[in-house]
Amino acid sequence: MPSGRDSTGSSPRRASRSSHSSTGRSLRSAPGRSLRVVSKSTRQAQQRAAALTRRFWDALFAVLPVVGRRGHQQAAGKATATEMKEYLELFARGSESAEDVALRKQRYVELSNGMYDIATDFYEWGWGPSFHFAIYSGDETFREAMRRYEYTLALRLQLQPGDEVVDLGCGVGGPMRNIARFARCRVVGVNICDYQVLRGLRYIEDEGLMGQCSIIKADFMDLPFADHSKDGVYEIEATCHSPDKRKTYAEAFRVLKPGARFVGYEWACTPRYDPANAEHRRIRYGIEIGNGLPDTMTTDEIVQTLQEVGFVVEDAYDATLLSERPWYSPLTSEGSFQLSGFRHSRLGHYVTHALVSALEMARIAPKGSATMSKTLMDGARDLVAGGKLGIYTPSFFFVARKPEASSRA
Repeated sequence: MPSGRDSTGSSPRRASRSSHSSTGRSLRSAPGRSLRVVSKSTRQAQQRAAALTRRFWDALFAVLPVVGRRGHQQAAGKATATEMKEYLELFARGSESAEDVALRKQRYVELSNGMYDIATDFYEWGWGPSFHFAIYSGDETFREAMRRYEYTLALRLQLQPGDEVVDLGCGVGGPMRNIARFARCRVVGVNICDYQVLRGLRYIEDEGLMGQCSIIKADFMDLPFADHSKDGVYEIEATCHSPDKRKTYAEAFRVLKPGARFVGYEWACTPRYDPANAEHRRIRYGIEIGNGLPDTMTTDEIVQTLQEVGFVVEDAYDATLLSERPWYSPLTSEGSFQLSGFRHSRLGHYVTHALVSALEMARIAPKGSATMSKTLMDGARDLVAGGKLGIYTPSFFFVARKPEASSRA
């Protein structure tokens, strides 16, 4: 930035009154060389222009999901295009490939980070700080339904003020901050994505919740908490990223106090999903590639796995069946012309993709941004298709209790 120094970084030489005008002039400092003397008024004009330029870009990037601007490349240590290429390679052989499923499970950390390092800005732009769906009652708005979706967890966990609970895969911490305020409890979030951890910690500080909320970089397959130490564990559409749900659920069981509960919303294939149906498989694969999933369990497999690790499953059902309008409606044309709903609607996706593509062509957005935008847009399309057919749900709700007499780790 201009700072009253010349292009070599040295301070301008003093000159006599007659040696420069208000716009500056060249002086001979050596044969064949000249030194530009910049006046005070010129420096001030340059500084004002630089300040206006900074404000313009800050305003632009506040309303456009231009990845890389807010630090994901620094957190990942990779260029956006490189990370996007590596992410797509994990899906290269298609939905029928057991080899790709095994590879995604083996490299699940790279899969998740590859997704969220790049996609977080898009999610915040379109969805806000809570990266999940909701079910709707009556004339609830999108935001109202999102809050009730989160508060339901706190109620079913039977939390008391001062309890300490764990948020598995907490994202940037939108739900944890709402639950901490609502239940007057303490929440510690775990997340393997450096970029989201840094953003979430900033939000906690901005909202003055340092005494109630914290986020640590940790893997929900290997939680850094003592046995029988937590009053509750929850997950909101996050353990769908686990390559081994049995191990993830077992870790939740281990850290819970006897009698405490693990509550969550899980992405799952419903009983209507037919693995022999090619269209069903295509939709499922599209959802997985568009959302960074290694694989998808059925609802029955989720209940069975919870029971196998020792939980008593007190409740389990597809919450989307209780919604008075489709759970996927925010992704459709519904609400497209309302300010609060436009960004995550289908029309909003097209507009966002066009803007990001233009910014990438102008070399403002990093190369690879438009590819991620298109991947997310296609994933949203397949979620709508899966929802309309009733073969896929992001909201399989469960309440699982650790038995009182259990000492099992």
